Formats: sequence, C-alpha cells, structure tokens
Amino acid sequence: MTGQHPADPSSPHEPEPHPAAHGEARWPMAGAVVAAMLLTLLMPDDLRLGPRWLLPLGEGLLLVTLIAGDPGRISRRSAALRAVSIALVGVLALSAIWSTVRLLDDLVHGGAETNSAASLLQAGGVVWVSTVLAFSLLYFELDSGGAAARAHHMPTTPELAFPQQLNPDLNAEQWRPRFIDYLYLGLTNSTAFSPTDVMPLAPWAKIAMAVQSLVSLLILGLVIARAVNVLA
Repeated sequence: MTGQHPADPSSPHEPEPHPAAHGEARWPMAGAVVAAMLLTLLMPDDLRLGPRWLLPLGEGLLLVTLIAGDPGRISRRSAALRAVSIALVGVLALSAIWSTVRLLDDLVHGGAETNSAASLLQAGGVVWVSTVLAFSLLYFELDSGGAAARAHHMPTTPELAFPQQLNPDLNAEQWRPRFIDYLYLGLTNSTAFSPTDVMPLAPWAKIAMAVQSLVSLLILGLVIARAVNVLA
C-alpha cells in the first residue's frame, strides 16, 4: 500500500491564506473619527447638533467600543460590532448634514458668521471637511459588508468598483480597498461633484455619492458667493 504524504502548503491545489485576512489597521479609521470630533468642537454653536460636548462624547464612546472589541486590525466579523460601526457612521453623517442645512439656512436668512468673510469661510471649510470625512467613513463601512468582511472575502461584483477591480491588466485579485481609498473617494467626489476613478454600482452607493455631490456643491457654491459679496 502506497503511503500518503501530507499536502504541500505550496502546492497549487491548496489555497494560500490571503494576507488581507489579517485585516487593515484600525488607526486610519480611528484618526478620521477623532478629526471629525475635533471639527465638531470648532463649529459655531448655531451649526452644531446639540451641545458642544454631546456629539464628540457619543462618537468617542462608540469608537472606544469598536477598538476594545476589535483592536489593532479590523478583522473580527461580529453583528454587534458592525451595529456599533454603523451607528458611529450614522451619527457622523447626521451631524455633517445637520451642519450643512444650518449653514445654508444662515446663508439664506442671515446668521452671525455670514457677515464676515473670514468667519464664513472658516465655518464653511469646517462643515465641508466634516462632510468629506463622514461620507468617506460611510463608504468605508457599507462597501462589501464593511472592513472586517472585506478582509475575509470580496464579492464577485463590487458595490464600489475601484480601478484595481475594473482593469484586469493590473492583476489585483488579492487587492483590498483600504480607508485611504475611501477617503480619496470622498475627497474627489466633493471636489468634482461626480465619480472620478471609482464607479458606484450598488444603488446605495449611487444615492450616497449623489447626495454628497449635491451637499458639496451647495456648500462651496453658496459660501464662496456669499464671501465674495461680503468682501465687495
């Protein structure tokens, strides 16, 4: 009887573990949340949702919960942690949209910061950057089931199609989008008001990118126009 040898881990018949299964580092996502918290503190009182300390405190508690439940690298697939992540992104997005609405209302009806070009540009810049961070985190969390799910498996049809996934010549079968890719998506979508190199394929992605483009267009267009009028 012929003896059987153990499978060679380098054999082409045995799938090798994907390095992305270790997950991406938590700190870029956490850094973006902390930056959004700091921007909330810098906003004028009439543009902020709730007291100055309320949103940063809530966002900080949710972030600490995520770090405690899945520290270091994002790889643990948990319904509870995903719910916390979605709650955190929801709070950030709600805060950014609320501040945008309040800023636009002040621009139309007059407000404390709309009579000074410097104050208006500062307030508008804070709100605009807050929306970029909020939508970047939204894409990061919703695309392909979130970072933990992407670390273990990428769907055959992506919801947000990056160049590495669209171009077969790049040979990026093992590539995974990281937070920096979603931050770049949020930034370019807010400046170009349309997709640049990342194509939204899922309905939620098209809606989110359309909303972000409209929000950014309103902020930049109205703030700059009002600032020019004040200086004139």
